[in-house]
Amino acid sequence: MAKVYDNWKRLVRATLGREQLRVSGQSHERKASGLAGAVPDSLQRTTNINAILQAADEIQPEDAHVARILCEQAYSMAQNLDPNSDGRGVLQFKTGLMSVIKQKLAKKEGERIDRNRDAQYLWDFYQRYKRVHRVDEIMREERRMLESGTFSADMGGLGLRSQETRKVFTTLRALVEVMEVLSKEAAPDGVGRYIKEELKRLKKTDQGLSGDLMPYNIVPLEAPSLTNAIGFYPEVRGAISAIRYHEQFPRLPADFEVPAQRNLDMFDLLEFVFGFQKDNIKNQRENVVLTLANAQSRLGIPVEADPKIDEIAITEVFLKVLDNYIKWCKYLRRRVVWNRLQAINKDRKLFLVSLYFLIWGEAANVRFLPECICYIFHNMARELDAILDRGEAGHAPSCVGENNTVSFLNQIIQPIYNTLAKEAGRNNNGKAAHSSWRNYDDFNEYFWSPACFELSWPMKDTSPFLRIPKPAKRTGKSTFVEHRTFLHLYRSFHRMWIFLVVMFQGLTIIAFNDGKLNLDTFKTLLSIGPTYAIMKFVECCLDVLLMFGAYSTARGMAISRLVIRFFWGALSSVFITYVYVKVLQERNDNTSNSVYFRIYLLVVGVYAGVRIVFALLLKLPFCHSLSEKSDQPFFQFFKWIYEERYFVGRGLYERPMDYIRYVLYWLVIFACKFTFAYFLQIKPLVDPTNIIENLPSLQYSWHDFVSKNNNNVLTLVSIWAPIVAIYIMDIHIWYTLLSAIVGGVMGARGRLGEIRSIEMVRKRFESFPKAFVKQLLSVQANRIPIIGHSYQDSEDNDKTYAAKFSPFWNEIIKSLREEDYISNREMDLLSMPSNTGSLGLVQWPLFLLISKIYLAIDLAIDCKDAQADLWSRISRDEYMAYAVQECYYSIEKILHSLVDGEGKLWVDRIFREINHSMSEGSLVMTLNLKKIPLVLSRFSALTGLLIMNETPELAKGAAKAVYELYEVVTHELLSSDLREQLDTWNILARARNEGRLFSNIGWPRDPEIKEQAKRLHLLLIVKDSAADIPKNLEARRRLEFFTNSLFMHMPPAKPVSEMMPFCVFTPYYSETVLYSSSELRQENEDGISTIFYLQKIFPDEWENFLERIGRVNTGDAELQESSTDALELRFWVSYRGQTLARTVRGMMYYRRALMLQSYLESRSLGEGIPQASLSPQGFELSREARAQVDLKFTYVVSCQIYGQQKQRKDKEAADIALLLQRNEALRVAFIHVEESAGSDGSMVKSFYSKLVKADIHGKDQEIYSIKLPGDPKLGEGKPENQNHAIVFTRGEAVQTIDMNQDNYLEEAMKMRNLLEEFRGNHGLRPPTILGVREHVFTGSVSSLAWFMSNQETSFVTLGQRVLAYPLKVRMHYGHPDVFDRIFHISRGGISKASRVINISEDIYAGFNSTLRQGNITHHEYIQVGKGRDVGLNQIALFEGKVAGGNGEQVLSRDVYRIGQLFDFFRMLSFYFTTVGYYLCTMMTVLTVYVFLYGRAYLAFSGLDQGISRRSMLLGNTAFNAVLNAQFLVQIGVFTAVPMIMGFILELGLLKAIFSFITMQLQLCSVFFTFSLGTRTHYFGRTILHGGAKYRATGRGFVVQHIKFADNYRLYSRSHFVKALEVALLLIVYIAYGYTQGGAVSYILLTLSSWFLVISWLFAPYIFNPSGFEWQKTVEDFDDWINWLLYKGGVGVKGDNSWESWWDEEQAHIQTIRGRILETILSLRFFLFQYGIVYKLHLTGKNTSFSLYGFSWVVLVGLVMIFKIFTFNSKKSNFQLVLRFIQGVAALSLIAALCLVVIFTDLSVPDLFASCLAFVATGWAIICLAVTWKGVLRSLGLWDSVREFARMYDAGMGMIIFAPIAMLSWFPFISTFQSRLLFNQAFSRGLEISLILAGNKANVQA
Repeated sequence: MAKVYDNWKRLVRATLGREQLRVSGQSHERKASGLAGAVPDSLQRTTNINAILQAADEIQPEDAHVARILCEQAYSMAQNLDPNSDGRGVLQFKTGLMSVIKQKLAKKEGERIDRNRDAQYLWDFYQRYKRVHRVDEIMREERRMLESGTFSADMGGLGLRSQETRKVFTTLRALVEVMEVLSKEAAPDGVGRYIKEELKRLKKTDQGLSGDLMPYNIVPLEAPSLTNAIGFYPEVRGAISAIRYHEQFPRLPADFEVPAQRNLDMFDLLEFVFGFQKDNIKNQRENVVLTLANAQSRLGIPVEADPKIDEIAITEVFLKVLDNYIKWCKYLRRRVVWNRLQAINKDRKLFLVSLYFLIWGEAANVRFLPECICYIFHNMARELDAILDRGEAGHAPSCVGENNTVSFLNQIIQPIYNTLAKEAGRNNNGKAAHSSWRNYDDFNEYFWSPACFELSWPMKDTSPFLRIPKPAKRTGKSTFVEHRTFLHLYRSFHRMWIFLVVMFQGLTIIAFNDGKLNLDTFKTLLSIGPTYAIMKFVECCLDVLLMFGAYSTARGMAISRLVIRFFWGALSSVFITYVYVKVLQERNDNTSNSVYFRIYLLVVGVYAGVRIVFALLLKLPFCHSLSEKSDQPFFQFFKWIYEERYFVGRGLYERPMDYIRYVLYWLVIFACKFTFAYFLQIKPLVDPTNIIENLPSLQYSWHDFVSKNNNNVLTLVSIWAPIVAIYIMDIHIWYTLLSAIVGGVMGARGRLGEIRSIEMVRKRFESFPKAFVKQLLSVQANRIPIIGHSYQDSEDNDKTYAAKFSPFWNEIIKSLREEDYISNREMDLLSMPSNTGSLGLVQWPLFLLISKIYLAIDLAIDCKDAQADLWSRISRDEYMAYAVQECYYSIEKILHSLVDGEGKLWVDRIFREINHSMSEGSLVMTLNLKKIPLVLSRFSALTGLLIMNETPELAKGAAKAVYELYEVVTHELLSSDLREQLDTWNILARARNEGRLFSNIGWPRDPEIKEQAKRLHLLLIVKDSAADIPKNLEARRRLEFFTNSLFMHMPPAKPVSEMMPFCVFTPYYSETVLYSSSELRQENEDGISTIFYLQKIFPDEWENFLERIGRVNTGDAELQESSTDALELRFWVSYRGQTLARTVRGMMYYRRALMLQSYLESRSLGEGIPQASLSPQGFELSREARAQVDLKFTYVVSCQIYGQQKQRKDKEAADIALLLQRNEALRVAFIHVEESAGSDGSMVKSFYSKLVKADIHGKDQEIYSIKLPGDPKLGEGKPENQNHAIVFTRGEAVQTIDMNQDNYLEEAMKMRNLLEEFRGNHGLRPPTILGVREHVFTGSVSSLAWFMSNQETSFVTLGQRVLAYPLKVRMHYGHPDVFDRIFHISRGGISKASRVINISEDIYAGFNSTLRQGNITHHEYIQVGKGRDVGLNQIALFEGKVAGGNGEQVLSRDVYRIGQLFDFFRMLSFYFTTVGYYLCTMMTVLTVYVFLYGRAYLAFSGLDQGISRRSMLLGNTAFNAVLNAQFLVQIGVFTAVPMIMGFILELGLLKAIFSFITMQLQLCSVFFTFSLGTRTHYFGRTILHGGAKYRATGRGFVVQHIKFADNYRLYSRSHFVKALEVALLLIVYIAYGYTQGGAVSYILLTLSSWFLVISWLFAPYIFNPSGFEWQKTVEDFDDWINWLLYKGGVGVKGDNSWESWWDEEQAHIQTIRGRILETILSLRFFLFQYGIVYKLHLTGKNTSFSLYGFSWVVLVGLVMIFKIFTFNSKKSNFQLVLRFIQGVAALSLIAALCLVVIFTDLSVPDLFASCLAFVATGWAIICLAVTWKGVLRSLGLWDSVREFARMYDAGMGMIIFAPIAMLSWFPFISTFQSRLLFNQAFSRGLEISLILAGNKANVQA
């Protein structure tokens, strides 16, 4: 047994060792922390084992004996805590720790250990450690600082860094804890007494020790910290003071525990009264302190010794936090918990604010129920009010549970959560109907009625709200039921549909009356009255119908309203229709009596008048307030009938001017649309309609059932249907055109695109400093004095601006260098001098001045004019003039600094003479200008020496260089007169003769002189132009956008201390954090590794990277040899992908920018040197800057499964830990799952929401751990992930950032300006969401990525610009919008989470914000990077997800309410930019079907030929024009207009034209047509059947070839089947249709349809890398055949088997309703057989129905023959008989065909036609069989259906595969395709051909 135990220990030790190596090997920077890195979570929560082991690791090199004592104590603690080792990983940990202790004992080499002396030994070490690290001095300094209230940046001269200090205190704390345990066993009169005395002393004075070691997030509130300056800020001290416990508060029990280092405060009372969790208390205490401090900082920083928070600031916070609660009480007509605002003091306000935050912070999933939180707060605030009036604090009755325990979580939240969880469990993982279970909105809307107070307090378990749903019984919904039907589109937007129908009816009536508006026409036009009334009644019917499922729980008033509206709609529609019929009878009787006509006019007039009045009162902004004030019951009743009243959606009106703007916008669209509809759609069809209607009976080619004696109604329907379809959808085209024009004009007004090339940057650089200072620097920063400069003249001002601009510009350039977009040389040329020196002119970056000197010299050499003319020519280029001036003054300054004595006299004399000549205008006479190049060559040799470090040899060389310069200047440059004077100058001559002249050079020591020497050297030696600097296109784009934005309108920046605080919030699940070394080297099937791919795509950035790490000309394999270089390589690759590392780096630029801004604003805390200097050096080390920024900025990444990843030792966990180490301000929130044994022996899971940061050792340090009521994932994953972590955010704003985004330092500098928009004037209401522009950084990878990038950019810029203004309907479309945090967290959060219905969770934040009277704006002077999908399959999955999400939005209550409550014009804007866009997309495709099925009907029936001949005989030409032109709209060219406008605006006209033509040549039209099909399929399927889901697209580098089978699986049902159906219709049309113009007319008419067919069939292969490479094609065919023939089975996925895939494809058909709809849609395929049978030569003119019946007999016979051939018997004795039967059947079939062809009229074309007919019918049968799968399975026919379906898929695959295989024969096709796909890369000189061909050949060679 001992041997087994030893083996077990050895195994554990080895595993721990390997794990430690693996983790440290991955992160490289992560220190090996021994067993400290392996402490199980169950042991960490209540003990400091982790810290003790970490201290042991730290002390081990110093004293192994002490390390052994610490390890033994850690083992004892673990044993006491979990003696049976039940916890996860505890046994392994204890075994490993024991083995480590034994190793330490073994090292003593047999020496006896006396454990009785451990306490003494530890005490001695403790004393020694304190002396070495000067702990007592540090603590004395800390006490002094705390007493004085001032902060010393250098710790009073101790010079300790905070990191070192914290490490020392961490170790000390571990030692103290172990000493405390050992002292209990030590002698009480010996070392035990010393230890106890030390412990007593520490309890009194251990503030710094605790403050720095107690985990805290931002502000160390549990104990003050001496290394964090944040606690010394007056506003923070004032906020802490504001929540402090006062004597007048109820007394807490004596046994209530409070940390010794912290005073009692309000939160302690709330914790005692309500039983909130301790970490929730800590979290919200900090939240409230920061909120108060920041509110105070905006009003003014307190200056008194004991700072206080103004009551104004407290009231502002109070009203904002409780705003939703106040509105809720007002809506329900309940009194708020305080009588009057003026009656409550600031303490009560803070109590209420704190209580609200604590409820919200522990509410978990109940946070999605904002009005439920209001209800809880309302009742708990009443309890608090009662307790505050007592002298003694007691527990709140509502929170007291069993055994008199107090717990808010268990008593309040847990019951609500249990009901939510049970209800969520009924959704069958999102597959159940929405109407069958209650979602978050249903629960929340329970509190929109006064009936919610029947829930009582404490809440009754028997309440309908807390009713646990029964398994088989449906739970009643609240106020809305999400039935799955297209009818929601009519119900939500009925006003638009009624308007369109009525307008179409009116225009048609006018057209049929020849445009004459007489009395008869007017009476006919009045028919719109019944139409309107009936359509309104239909809406009322839908209200009644679609509320089914909510009647049992809906409010009585809501049901009453439905009933009243229903009966009113029924009566009014019947009455108006009846009266109108009577009006028509009067007109037809030609009587003079017009009584009914007058009655009708009166009724319609009164009804229209009432509607108009209510529309004005409820929708027009200037009338809305009037309607709100009216309390007349009669008026209120009609208002209630007219518009349903909800808690949300009230007051959705805008300012009058905003209203007028968007009304005018839509009036322009209506004018264009209805003019087009009347003259080009309706009017041309009038005559053909009259002709067809009046035609005598026509001869039908088939057996006709319905079209006889009904005026050819089906013919008219087939002609009018496409026109109606286009009429419905073309309004979106007009909207698109106008939005492009308006967006372009607004963009130009906003000064977008003014700087769109690096050349423009160069030309306008002189204006940047002033613009930067005015826009981006606060007033406080503008007051900073510049040493040595006055503000008197413009030149001084320019230099002042340049001095203030240069630190920021240089930091931007530095960030570009760090990101490897520029090289070291480019950084030197782009950097700007500080301009704070004594040089009397502005010094510009060298890239503006390079080569200008030599151009000026050329001008000087060629100069034959006077000095003034020369200077005039030089000054034409202002930067040439700057270069000449700077060169001249720099030479003078450098020479003065180098020489002394006679040399100095010579320098003075030379420059005095030159200056005199310039003033006299005789410089050309004084100097020999042709010798200037010689002089400069000598001086450049001198500067070349001066830029190096001084050595004796260099000093001699410099002296020689100066002397040579003297010789050249004196004897070559100067005029002869001046030369003689210098040569005969006695002082100079004597020094020269004695060898003293320039013998001693004063090597430059002054940094300013060194900088000038280096700069001048570059200016003189770099002769090539800097026009291409920077070379990198991304660097250029960023500099262009940033400099352009300096001239755009933005609010002025506030000082950092006064700016609005904000948080960046990123949800993360399991995406790539950081590419590992193995992933970089891993090759795909072509031998391409990620690193190889990136080296070719980004060659310049790769070279810059190698230069940065000092490994030029080094291969990536060699970089792996160094751990540091390997880590840098991993980051370099990850920063070019869509990784979390890239996002974190980008978002941390906010912190860097704010630290620089804060540092230069020079806010000082008490002692220390003020920072008032424009030198940015050291700003990242400034404690004051760090503390100031911590007050204003936090970054939380919600890594939902980080806890599980750590437990599984996933590489993502190690990478996230590495990011935490590298970014001290980064916080990671995650859900921790803990398993424990329940009372019944089962495993019980507990869930915790945790927040961690990196501690001083780089390990995760837990800050907060808040227990959750259960599994937080009840709804959609991402919003639930956001919800659990949002409690850890801080500030007044939160920016939502996805984990595939990026940010840039220069953009981060504008964040202060953006946040000021919250206080700007943007309409009737302040903004609640600030929209931010995105730049798609993945556009350069391939042509597909470019298309997607352009499409996305068009929407996020021009599209959203128009939506925000003038349309006022911008929503939240994802990221990176900035939310008003307080507004949203008190109203349900920043997304919605109900399962499936909220699959597009982001946009619901916009809906919610709008409905709750928010305001959403859009701003384009700041941008954030965004990654997009780059492969066709990725793009299709993404668009499928979005389209499915829009399909779910159609069913949602949010869309319904916005559609109902917006005014008419704003509703139109909303519709066409959300679900209407997808409906119009679907209508575009449906129009193709409607048109072609109409033509097929005319062709099959034979009517098209007869009608065309008759119409031609009657001289009608308009009919043909309509038939041949009605389909042009489908080309969809108009939808590209916004993209073109965006190109023109931001690239310029020529570049825009070039880009558009390039896109067309790269087949962008094919891509966009294909995307049309994707959106149509997923949108339509979602509304019909549901099935919307999150589709993981993957965000890797996509260049690999996608197999044919993969593409077929993905696109078969969405594109291929539909394309082949359209192709079949087109073939039928060409075969049987009649076109007067013949082939030309057919081509013109069907060109766009054929284009759609080709795009849908072949786009996946056109855009597939190596899609036409022969070898790949062969491999794809083999793979496809294997997949097609592989049998499915249990556990076999669709990727491996056709059968499994086929079953998966049918999964969406679940409901009876869905089956019926599918059945109806499938019937269309029977048309083909019915039509073709009567078109065969065999049938001739026979139209008997029996022919169709006989065709079915033939079809059944063919099916039987197919079954004979596919029958497979397992009986061996039956095989011979089967083969005989198959042979006879084959011969019989051939013989029968031959006989029929010979002896009847059946022709070969008839055989092909029959095949087409039977193929369509067969597909219809398969569709019906799939729909009614259960029935066929019970009949035993399912296997046969499956074989038929397999045959169809094989046939479809062969149709698609054949052209691909044929094209693959030609090698140039593959080359052309590569060029097509990767043109962007080729144009940049990249080697895509290498990538596609693979690198293996090169390696093998």
